[in-house]
Amino acid sequence: MLHIGLTGGIGSGKSSVSRRLAELGAVIVDADVLAREVVEPGQPALEQIRERFGDAVFGADGALDRPALGRVVFGDPQALAALEGITHPAIWRRTAQTFAAARASGTRVGVHDMPLLVEKGMAGEYHLVVVVDTDEDTRVRRLVEDRGMPEAEARSRIAAQATDAQRRAVADVLLDNNGTPDDLVAAVDRVWRERLVPCADHLADEVPARAPQDLVLEEPDPEWAATAARVMARLRHRLEGLAVTVDHIGSTAVPMYAKPIIDLQVGVASLEDADSAPFVQAVREGGWPRIEAITEDTPKGANRGRQRWAKRYHLGTDPAVPVHVHVREVGSPGWRWALLLRDWLSAEPGARADYRAEKERLAAAGLRRAEYAAAKEPWFDSVHERVEAWACETGWSPSGAPGPTGA
Repeated sequence: MLHIGLTGGIGSGKSSVSRRLAELGAVIVDADVLAREVVEPGQPALEQIRERFGDAVFGADGALDRPALGRVVFGDPQALAALEGITHPAIWRRTAQTFAAARASGTRVGVHDMPLLVEKGMAGEYHLVVVVDTDEDTRVRRLVEDRGMPEAEARSRIAAQATDAQRRAVADVLLDNNGTPDDLVAAVDRVWRERLVPCADHLADEVPARAPQDLVLEEPDPEWAATAARVMARLRHRLEGLAVTVDHIGSTAVPMYAKPIIDLQVGVASLEDADSAPFVQAVREGGWPRIEAITEDTPKGANRGRQRWAKRYHLGTDPAVPVHVHVREVGSPGWRWALLLRDWLSAEPGARADYRAEKERLAAAGLRRAEYAAAKEPWFDSVHERVEAWACETGWSPSGAPGPTGA
C-alpha cells in the first residue's frame, strides 16, 4: 500500500484535502482524531492519565478535561513527556492497526494526516509526502473568519509550527491552496490521477518505473538535490541498521548536464547484507525492487579485465521520479569510484566541460539510453589516471566514509 504523509500548517486546508482523498478511495488516518479517541472513557490510556495526573484533570462526568490537562503540562517538560509516554504508544498502535487492516483489504493508498510531520522528523517514514501550501496571510484570514480566532493568536500558533520552507523541503507533492475550494479539489484530483494512483500501482505490483528509452539530457536542476535528499531519508529509515552509508552520486549530484535520473549509492558492510531477507524486504516495501540481472559494474582504468566490481541494483517505483539505487560494499573499488568521480567533477570545471562534450558527442550519435551507459565507459577509462592523480594531490577521502548508520 502506498503510504502517504499529509501535512500543512494550521489553516492551510489540510482537512479539505483529506476529505477529497477519502472520496477518491484512500484510507485516512487522522492523527488528531486518534489522539482524542485514545483518551475516551474506557480506554486504557485514560486510566493511566488519572494515575499520573490525578482527578484534577477530569470533569465531573469522568471525561478528560483537556484544558486542565493542558495547563498542567504547559511549560513542564517532564509532565509533557509523561503524558506523551502514555498517549503516543496508544496512538501509534491504533495507527498501525488501521493501516494494516487497510492493506489486508486491498486498499492501495493510505494517508496519514499528520499535522506535526515536519516537527517530528517523520518525512522519511512515507513513500510520498503531500504538503498543503497556503500563504500565511491567507491562513490567518481563514482562521479569523472561519474559526473566530483572534488574529494575534492565529499568528502565534502559525509561528509555533514548522516554517513554510521546512514543509516545502520535504514535499514530494505541493498542493497550492491559495485559490477557491473548487481549485483545491481539482488539484487533488489531478495529483491523485497523475501521481498517486500510478505510484500505488507500481508499488503494489513491484514494477520499477523505468525512464524513457530515448536519451534525454538536461541542464542542472536545483530540484535534483532536494529530490535525492528526500529519497535518501526514506532509504535511511527503511535500512536502519542495514546500511552503513547512503549517498547521492552520478551527474545529478555534481550537478551538471545529465539525464534527469537520481542515482543513489547504499554502502553495506558486505553484499551478504544486501542479499539478506530483511534488506530485500525493506527495499521492496520502500518502493525499490531489485533488478536481478544486474550484479556488477564495469571496472575502470587499469582494473578493467582484472577485477569484478560486484554490486546489487534497484529501481524506484515512482513514475514521476526515476531513481536508481546502487548497493556496493563500503570500501570496494566500485563504491569508492562513484564517490571519487562525483567529487572530482564537482571540484574541476574543466573535467565537467570534458564530460559534457563527451555526453553531447554520444547524444549526437543518436544513441538510446541503454546504449549510452556502455558507450561512456571508454571515457571513464581515459580519465581514470587524472581522477586518481587529483585524489592524491588533494588528499581526497570518501565523504561517504563509514560512520553512524545513514551517514
